[in-house]
Amino acid sequence: MNSRFGDVSVNLTSHIALLEIHRPPHNFFDEALIRNLADACEALDQETACRALVLASEGKSFCAGADFGRGSGDEFASVEPSRLYTQAVRLFASQKPIVAAVQGAAVGGGLGLALVADFRVISTEARFAANFVKLGIHPGFGLTHTLPRLIGTQRASLMFYTGRRINAEEAIEWGLADVLAPADRLREEASKLAAEIAEGAPLAVQSTRATMRRGLAEAVKSQTDHELAEQSLLAKTADHREGIRAVAERRPGRFTGS
Repeated sequence: MNSRFGDVSVNLTSHIALLEIHRPPHNFFDEALIRNLADACEALDQETACRALVLASEGKSFCAGADFGRGSGDEFASVEPSRLYTQAVRLFASQKPIVAAVQGAAVGGGLGLALVADFRVISTEARFAANFVKLGIHPGFGLTHTLPRLIGTQRASLMFYTGRRINAEEAIEWGLADVLAPADRLREEASKLAAEIAEGAPLAVQSTRATMRRGLAEAVKSQTDHELAEQSLLAKTADHREGIRAVAERRPGRFTGS
């Protein structure tokens, strides 16, 4: 199976599907890209030859977040978040194991996308940040459920409240990532992990995964509903407009609490 879903390509070889995003260099996403990813995952759910997926992207960053009118001053300029989150929930509902190959920054919603995967294989250049407060906005993409589920409430709160960037070594230490690989061997190591998963009996693997992720898609749906309500309120604030400018200008925000 070799096919294309918009900016997402699918190549299936030896029971492993490489699912690759093609929006270099930073792979910003919008609703269409998340919908294409969900469509591809659902197609692979129906493909019995596929037993595991490797989620990768072309370019410098794994995914630097949402393409919400970057630098325009309006975070919700070009995307209806409720439609975006509907597609995100579809991703969490996919049935087959996913290994993400993270070569660079996974920031904001890009971190949320990385946490759709069951495992993360990362290069030494990988960086992770939930930088929403620096944009004057509430976290989204279900991160307020998925991040504490993975690394614990305390460390997730630290990332959320400060917006700080976590490097590759910290990500491994915290359990945010599973395997650290040299940049030139990143995809090889991600494929190796996917192949190890694919060696198991496929129905048993999928059944076990469904148990381990039981209720996850539903929990993400509930959490994104709440995240959206908070984001919609904060999107109207002066601090959000200042946060967009500050990030675009690579400086600390001058926030006023209004």
